Amino acid sequence: MSHSTAPRHLALSGLYTDHHKWLYSWLRKRLGNAWDAADLAHDTFLRVYSSNRALEMPEPRAFLTHVAKGLVVDFWRHRSVEQAYAESVAALPVETLPSPEKRALILEALYCIDRMLGAMPERVRSVFLMAQLDGLTYAQIAADTGLSVRTVNRHMQQAYLACLTAIDS
Repeated sequence: MSHSTAPRHLALSGLYTDHHKWLYSWLRKRLGNAWDAADLAHDTFLRVYSSNRALEMPEPRAFLTHVAKGLVVDFWRHRSVEQAYAESVAALPVETLPSPEKRALILEALYCIDRMLGAMPERVRSVFLMAQLDGLTYAQIAADTGLSVRTVNRHMQQAYLACLTAIDS
């Protein structure tokens, strides 16, 4: 360990020692089980470590709570996607179910789509879904929403940019 990383390592070690038990309990109350709480507590400290903020935290519990809340939101969103996926394949014959590898790839793609849609402003997302899922033309979307065709076009450009950004990340 170099001299430059020693203070950071000690700060993170102290942060973990001082606050892990508290964070784990906080997460366990919110998640309802010990395993997920342990995973998210671990992930929280990994995020803090990778953020290089261990040395500059005047309110460590507030910062840990902020990071953990984001991870809890992601956790529940992933659970929601997994539940929707499970419901969609429940009626399929067993022999047509995707392999575990394909299932993992499908879920990862669904998580990406969920993040992309979640990051879009409400109106942009609505316009995008009307075009993509309902197959409506820009003129039909404009008529349905009261927006101008030009605004629908602008929203679609914004949505496509979000799609391209999601593909690149």
